Amino acid sequence: MDADTRGHRPLAVPAGGAQRGGSGIPGGRRKQRVSMADVARLAGVSSQTVSRVSNGDSAVIETTRQQVLDAMRQLGYRPNSAARALRYGRFNTIGVILFNLSSTGNSRTVEAIATHAATEGYATTLIPLGAPTQDNVLGAFTRMGELAVDGVIVIIEIHLLDTNTVALPPGVHAVVVDSDAGDRYPVVDTDQADGAGQAVRHLLDLGHRTVWHVAGPAESFASERRGRAWRAVLETEGRPVPPVERGDWSAESGYRAGLRLAEQPDCTAVFAANDQMALGVLRALHERGRQVPAQVSVVGFDDIPDASAYLPPLTTVHQDFAEVGRRCVQALLRQIRNEPADPGTDLVPTRLVVRTSTAAPPA
Repeated sequence: MDADTRGHRPLAVPAGGAQRGGSGIPGGRRKQRVSMADVARLAGVSSQTVSRVSNGDSAVIETTRQQVLDAMRQLGYRPNSAARALRYGRFNTIGVILFNLSSTGNSRTVEAIATHAATEGYATTLIPLGAPTQDNVLGAFTRMGELAVDGVIVIIEIHLLDTNTVALPPGVHAVVVDSDAGDRYPVVDTDQADGAGQAVRHLLDLGHRTVWHVAGPAESFASERRGRAWRAVLETEGRPVPPVERGDWSAESGYRAGLRLAEQPDCTAVFAANDQMALGVLRALHERGRQVPAQVSVVGFDDIPDASAYLPPLTTVHQDFAEVGRRCVQALLRQIRNEPADPGTDLVPTRLVVRTSTAAPPA
């Protein structure tokens, strides 16, 4: 048998063959799991050293670490995560509970959480809930316990944690996204109010007398924050506050609102609470012969990847979903590691991306 290219000696096959009693022939006994002792024997180190390498101990000499890793690869060894968790009290898994995976913000936040968790050596377990009720939340936490997670990130788009409707089980490591949990749980969120304020002030600075608003669902925390900021800017500037058009985040609901706005001759500027509804508004205005931006300016919120491909390219508020995900993971890991953590809400800044869907109002 040839030695491998790194110069290590070939594996000394245990008595009874590599199968430890199996023949390797179809129908023979199943191969037993490779043990830590097997890896230690091949690498020429102790089982304790193999354990330290498996757990990422930085005190192991690099040459020794490579010997152990090479032996693991040769043998196909996989550390027993369950046994390691029992010994060290960690499963290296983060749970994510959310109520709506279809929305752009939630899906991109989950993607960012999974990406940043992986860089920290953590897997991600996702449990979507059909209805935001206390029973469902408690059931999800029970399920997370069965799946052995170290902590949970809860993505709640609607007002629940600021009411008596839903509370998280005591004693769990948890971070909340897109809600108002006060100081009971760490919260990470986009700065909804500042983003909406930037959008409205941009339109007013262009010379529009006022700004009409297509809001998201009334129960949505993000929609409420954006709508409140829209109204506050208009009132602060002494501008008239038009009636709110209500949508459900979909392009279709934005289209229906846009048809109504197209019938308002004094409507020259629209702030839609997300980009999908802004897309519907653009279509409705086009069908009714209201040119954008020559007659009506439109601003969205999210800056989804397709926003620059709208016709015209959409001026919108950019949300940094990757940063939201990163901060969620870091806040949760601080709890898991028993590190000091500040309570309250951590707001991720937004920025206005100006494209060609906005311009000065018609003379």
